[in-house]
Formats: sequence, structure tokens, C-alpha cells
Amino acid sequence: MKLAKLFGTALVALSLTAPALAQQAPGGQPDQVGQLAQMVGLSEDQQKEIRGILDEMQGEIGTLREEARALQEQMQAEIKADYDEGAIRKQGENLGDVTGEIAALSALMQAKVDSVFTQEQRDELDKKMQEMRQQMQQRQMMMQQQGQ
Repeated sequence: MKLAKLFGTALVALSLTAPALAQQAPGGQPDQVGQLAQMVGLSEDQQKEIRGILDEMQGEIGTLREEARALQEQMQAEIKADYDEGAIRKQGENLGDVTGEIAALSALMQAKVDSVFTQEQRDELDKKMQEMRQQMQQRQMMMQQQGQ
């Protein structure tokens, strides 16, 4: 599995499944960099560099998400009896451009963070993510068995 996907999965998995490890950051959100540091042994310099990447890129991505939301609302407003197909298509095209840019920036953010890890840290993250996937599968199987 590509490390960029793995890192993205790790951030999502950490935010959803590791409340016991969660160090609280301002605003009550789990500190994902702190969790990664615990998982793979990031140095202080690595943590600082990753935080800088995330702060920079998440700001850009957040702005684009707001733009996408506004475009979706505009498109929804066009759903009416006297609709304008041209306007709907144009807003759909604009929305596609914005969501494409969000996807590109997200991949770039993951790639930049990946470049901070050592090979040993990448290997450890891969191992931990495999363990987390297995635990999630076991939980799902248990829930399915309980539902029968």
C-alpha cells in the first residue's frame, strides 16, 4: 500500500479509533501529530515540521472546502421548475475543479508529510496500520455475530 494512502488512513483511523491515545489539542480535537509521534517515535523536529505542513495545507484545503460548499448551495438553488441547465452545468464544472484541487492538495500534503518520516518510521506505521485494520475487522465481525 502506498504510504501516502497509509498516512491518510492513519490520520482518519487515529481520529476515529484511538481515543485512549488522544492528546487533546486546543478545541478538544485529538492531536494527530502527537499520536503519530507515539506510534512511530517522531522527533521534536519532525513533529514541528509535520505540524507546519498540516497547518499550511489544511488552511488552503479548508478555504477550498468552503468554496465547494458555496458552489453546492448555488447549484441546489438552481433546482426549480424554471431551471437553467447552462447555469447548473457551469456550477457543476466549477465544483469539479474545486474538488479536484482539494484532492491534489490532500495528496501533496500526504506526500510532504511522508517525506519527513524515516524508512524505519514508515515500516512501523505500516505495521501499526495493519494491526489497526485487523482490529477493526475483528470488531466488525463481532458486531455482525451479535446482530444475528
